[in-house]
Amino acid sequence: RFINNGDNILLLGPPGVGKTHLAIGLALEALNQGYTAYYTRCDDFITMCKKAEERGTTSRLVNKLSKSNLLILDEMGYFPFDELSANLLFQIISKRYEQGSIIITSNKSYLEWGKIFGDDVLATAVLDRLLHHSTTFNMKGESYRLREKQKAGIQPLVAK
Repeated sequence: RFINNGDNILLLGPPGVGKTHLAIGLALEALNQGYTAYYTRCDDFITMCKKAEERGTTSRLVNKLSKSNLLILDEMGYFPFDELSANLLFQIISKRYEQGSIIITSNKSYLEWGKIFGDDVLATAVLDRLLHHSTTFNMKGESYRLREKQKAGIQPLVAK
């Protein structure tokens, strides 16, 4: 239903709690129901933006990422956006506003998004559009990956 309504889902939490797994599961269900979906990690998105700028095809990239019923932006916050990619992301979110759904996974709280984009005003504008019709899930817990290592008897190194 969230795709039909053009709503967004934001999955926030520390590494390893299942944000990406849940986003992909929702995308697979959307595909099963006949919707279209596009997945990209944010570091790959930043690279796509740079390549599009070099080729003079930024408007084509914006249009491409605005078409699918569902856009998944994974791992927001691990890499800072440069000015170009931040502005292109704003354009995509603006084009999709109330039209196409977005799922974003992030390890950063909304208060930290100004650092991600290098611009508090742009981060506020992005969040204004994303959060207007959205559900935020704050996921908590220990990393599933680290838990599996501990079950296997391998203890991760802890910084002192």
